[in-house]
Amino acid sequence: VKGCFFCGQEPFVADEYIERLAWRTPGGGSRGGEAFDPKRLLEEFVNHIQELQVMDERIQRKVEKLEQQCQKEAKEFAKKVQELQKSNQVAFQHFQELDEHISYVATKVCHLGDQLEGVNTPRQRAVEAQKLMKYFNEFLDGELKSDVFTNSEKIKEAADIIQKLHLIAQELPFDSLMGFCCYPLSSLGKYHDLECQLIQEFTSAQRRGEISRMREVAAVLLHFKGYSHCVDVYIKQCQEGAFLRNDVFEDAAILCQRVNKQVGEIFSNPETVLAKLIQNIFEVKLQSYVKDQLEEHRKSDAEQYLKNLYDLYTRTTNLSSKLMEFNLGTDKQTFLSKLIKAIFISYLENYIEVEIGYLKSRSAMILQRYYDSKNHQKRSIGTGGIQDLKERLRQRTNLPLGPSIDTHGETFLSQDVVVNLLQETKQAFERCHRLSDPSDLPKNAFRIFSMLVEFLCTEHIDYALETGLAGIPSSDSKNANLYFLDVVHQANTIFHLFDKQFNDHLMPLISSSPKLSECLQKKKDIIEQMEVKLDMGIDTLNCMIGQMKHILAAEQKKTDFKPEDENNVLIQYTNACVKVCGYVRKQVEKIRNSMDGKNVDTVLMELGVRFHRLIYEHLQQYSYSCMGGMLAICDVAEYRKCAKDFKIALVLQLFDTLHALCNLLVVAPDNLKQVCSGEQLANLDKNILHSFVQLRVDYRSARLARHFS
Repeated sequence: VKGCFFCGQEPFVADEYIERLAWRTPGGGSRGGEAFDPKRLLEEFVNHIQELQVMDERIQRKVEKLEQQCQKEAKEFAKKVQELQKSNQVAFQHFQELDEHISYVATKVCHLGDQLEGVNTPRQRAVEAQKLMKYFNEFLDGELKSDVFTNSEKIKEAADIIQKLHLIAQELPFDSLMGFCCYPLSSLGKYHDLECQLIQEFTSAQRRGEISRMREVAAVLLHFKGYSHCVDVYIKQCQEGAFLRNDVFEDAAILCQRVNKQVGEIFSNPETVLAKLIQNIFEVKLQSYVKDQLEEHRKSDAEQYLKNLYDLYTRTTNLSSKLMEFNLGTDKQTFLSKLIKAIFISYLENYIEVEIGYLKSRSAMILQRYYDSKNHQKRSIGTGGIQDLKERLRQRTNLPLGPSIDTHGETFLSQDVVVNLLQETKQAFERCHRLSDPSDLPKNAFRIFSMLVEFLCTEHIDYALETGLAGIPSSDSKNANLYFLDVVHQANTIFHLFDKQFNDHLMPLISSSPKLSECLQKKKDIIEQMEVKLDMGIDTLNCMIGQMKHILAAEQKKTDFKPEDENNVLIQYTNACVKVCGYVRKQVEKIRNSMDGKNVDTVLMELGVRFHRLIYEHLQQYSYSCMGGMLAICDVAEYRKCAKDFKIALVLQLFDTLHALCNLLVVAPDNLKQVCSGEQLANLDKNILHSFVQLRVDYRSARLARHFS
């Protein structure tokens, strides 16, 4: 049971209430040492329960009384609400009647106003006509006495009168009486005098910076023929002192921004005035500036001419973008494009011809300057197609330029030349993108790309490859320098730069045009042609094998594998093996640095197979004692370590097999058959196994021959 909400008492808890009651009752607990008296406690509980029942009845009667009172007040309130609703309905009806009455009165007032206006308008017109006739009589008399004509402060009213009289004179036939009378008006030139006076007043106000006066005069001149002259004067004075710096484009942007803030406060048609100002800037200031900058170098310096053209066109279009923020009418994009076209059309018509001519002469000069610095007279190279190159590859014609030539270690490839050519082409692509008409852009970009292919790929890279091929020494040359791999390395690096420019600068210009497939095919032909020539350079491997043969022939001795003292062999492997392995490791590293991708694995596989064949044939030339056979195994083990650098599974497998064959040189005769049937030798031809066994010095012993048969 909860406590009373209204009186704020604590919630009622029966257990606590009984505890307190028992505690207050004498004998109800152990308080003060008194003995517990259950009868007395029961009596107290019964009395208290009776009191609570009486209290409950009293409270219940009070609640019933309050409920009856509440119901009575609710009925009274409902009755009052009904009365108020009836009163509200009556008031609403009165309001509707009042609204109808007001509408009726308003209609009458409007009708009366229309009648008054119908009477007053002709009267006002008559008054104005009377005034005009009065002023007209003054013009006929030749004496202007009215204050409106003599007071300079009333020039606005005078202008209005003169304008109206001038319009009347223009509408009437000249040979009519009225027209004849109006003739002195025009002869006096009051209209033009006043017009000039207004323009002069506008000019003076502009110089003083009085915007409000300029606005008043411009509003008066709006109905005069000389309004356009007022605009011209405003435009002319706006530009006075505005172009004092060297940057005419920045000055123009600042001027237009300043005028844009001001023109709306002066003229009723600000967008027209601002557009006329911009047109004047483009047709006078910018066109004159552009002409001075370009005509100076047009015929004498193509490089400077193209740079200036690109810079001026870019700055003009940037200015146009800034002006797009202003209100210039409905089609401001077309308006500004026409202004730009009018300035540059004579220069853009033949732009690509100038670009190609400059790029061709500049690229030729860069290459020639490089070859001159090397004291090299460039040789003519074959111009056959892909099929001719493939035929030469099939025939292994490793000297395509005739007899072998000595390049003295020169690759005839230059990073500086490449960077210069790519930089020139990059700038050409940027100019082409900016200056070419959108319909001509893919075609022009393709022409620039063709120039890059001609001078970078054909005249430089291809020439270096041809020269490198011609410089490959024959396989029996001693101390041959294999510079062709250096050529391959540099050509590979250069072509990556070429490919990057193709993707970064050419592709965006042609990506959505038919020229894309044409460029991709041209690039594919270049790659294929270079790869064919790189394949022709496989003869470099013959030179490597030749060098290894020379090392083996010079360093390997017969006594290496058949020492005089079998018990006094102190070396782990022969000197020939050490030098060959050192040479091979250098060549492998050189090949990895010179090539990339699958080309590396292809060339290393070919070299590894030839290297294995050389060692195999070399080992067949000697006879082996027991200790010599052990030394041969050590050599082959070292060759196998060297073969691991190739990272080609086939090459490593070949040397593993060769190492197993060398075991036949030292194995005991009784174990020959077991070794030959091992995992690595079981699939080999028996003649190969026999050939290795024959190399043993003890082969002719009956025991060995019997065990191997």
